[in-house]
Amino acid sequence: MNITRENVDALNAVVKVAIAKEDYSAKVEKILIDYRKTANIPGFRKGQVPMGMVKKQYGKAVLVDEVNKLLQDALNKYLTEEKLDVLGQPLPKLQDTINWDADTLSFEFELGLAPQFEVNLKAKKPITHYHIIADEKMINEQIERIQKQSGKLISQTVVEKDSEITGTFKNEEKEIENKVTLTLDKFKGKATEKQFLGAKVGDVITLKTKGLYDDEHELMHALKVEHDDIHGLDIEVNFTIAEINTRELADLDQDLFDKLFGKDVVKSVTELKDKIKEDAEKQFTQQADQKFLNDVTEYLVENTKFDLPAEFLQKWMRTAGEQPLDSDQAKEEYEKSEKSLRYQLIEGKLITDNNIQVTMDDIRDHSREMIKAQMAQFGQMNPSDKELDDIAARILSNQEEARRISEQLISQKLLALYKEKANLKVKELSYENFVKEVYGDK
Repeated sequence: MNITRENVDALNAVVKVAIAKEDYSAKVEKILIDYRKTANIPGFRKGQVPMGMVKKQYGKAVLVDEVNKLLQDALNKYLTEEKLDVLGQPLPKLQDTINWDADTLSFEFELGLAPQFEVNLKAKKPITHYHIIADEKMINEQIERIQKQSGKLISQTVVEKDSEITGTFKNEEKEIENKVTLTLDKFKGKATEKQFLGAKVGDVITLKTKGLYDDEHELMHALKVEHDDIHGLDIEVNFTIAEINTRELADLDQDLFDKLFGKDVVKSVTELKDKIKEDAEKQFTQQADQKFLNDVTEYLVENTKFDLPAEFLQKWMRTAGEQPLDSDQAKEEYEKSEKSLRYQLIEGKLITDNNIQVTMDDIRDHSREMIKAQMAQFGQMNPSDKELDDIAARILSNQEEARRISEQLISQKLLALYKEKANLKVKELSYENFVKEVYGDK
């Protein structure tokens, strides 16, 4: 067997594979002998079929199958030994006819080669890394929510601004009938609030669904309507009031602290505020890190310049999926996936250049920490090492789950790299201002 490569340009190559008859003939002969032993052909006893007949009936199919296996193995070995970084898979060049009786069979494959490039993390304009803080306003609002949730319900005769109103949304045409408890602060407009204020048990309030809530998902849950049906829903619904209550705020005492956090974990309002601030800012860190990761990704894709073997990739996409694509469909698919492909290449380059690795021990340790955190939520604070190891082993026996955890760890290590080497500026602000700045004032 002989394999040669011709580089068309920096991103495309053609590999030629020449297979001699001696490379496959012995294997083909052995398979045909085995076929002869089991062949069931009328007029002949099993094992007594003439070899010529076996070759005539099965020879071509066996030959083609063995040559294809040889080609696949040879190509994989060649790409590994030559350390060729290819995109997609090798594409066989079409041949009009193949003379399977020839002493040498020749095949050609097109390759799309990954580009060579450098990655510069130092943006001219610094990338913002937000440090989101839980300010006094947020902490106090959270304390009030805790007091309300743990407080005692007191019945009211009329709806007031802070009432909890239980009732049923109904629309016969759309077959909507759903009982909910709501508060007036969730509605989008002041006009809706005015419709409720002063209302009594038994009153029916007619509401338009369009613009009722800021977030249509709130409306989806209120009406118990399917996700696909809620967007753009513009109908009238009747809300019949069944119950009106207010909540007496729970006292900020040791009983409440123990109920929320466990015995003596929090012992004062000051410690409660510190705990709320700590827990909130842990969550904010994850959100800020994700925003930073997204921004760095965007920067790298936009500013790391290299060409791709676009024509080859589109040709490969035509046959790579479950359903074949025509040239226009393949072009559209390529354009949709190009940005993602570029970042995969950039990420791979950063992982290689910075020797980022995830070992099985890393994956196992991360799994143990996830399990401990989940068990703590259910009050199991001190699981044994054996428990953790057994559960981790079960989780990691699922290859898909192990791969997911590995990708999480790679992402964490890349985030640490970006924080260390990227040109960034830290901006401290409240969560409310973070939402306004990043997502707009909604």
